Amino acid sequence: MSWAVDHALGAGLDEAIVIEGAADLSQVVPEGATLLHNPQWREGQAGSLRVALDWCERQGHAAAVVGLGDQPLVPAEAWRRVAEDATRPIVTATFGGERRPPVRLAREVWASLPVTGDEGARALMRRRPHDVGEVACPGEPADVDTLEDLTRWS
Repeated sequence: MSWAVDHALGAGLDEAIVIEGAADLSQVVPEGATLLHNPQWREGQAGSLRVALDWCERQGHAAAVVGLGDQPLVPAEAWRRVAEDATRPIVTATFGGERRPPVRLAREVWASLPVTGDEGARALMRRRPHDVGEVACPGEPADVDTLEDLTRWS
């Protein structure tokens, strides 16, 4: 997780936010990141996204770039490319033509995102394909959840 956050921090965005749920991440979140807790983490990732977007709204951010902590091989350049592309309200990274996080969400779409369940921006992208842009990115969006995954990508 810290690699993924380090890459987000390296993109030079206004703020990097990490949402914790079941685990206490206070000892592993890199300095410079904002750590927030999702007390309803059991209800799926949409709740974590909502915690982050509520924070972004209070801080006055015009957009949020959302990524996953289990994708340590998405480099800062991918985060930066997605963040800089404001051609559509929703902009997603593509890796080898496949849509994967990170995803830039303009403030205007935040209220349309699901608040419960295990889907975030994907559900909105399906409902509003005309609002979605894509940007080709370097890196590897591998999902690293286990030691076996880590060994495979090391």
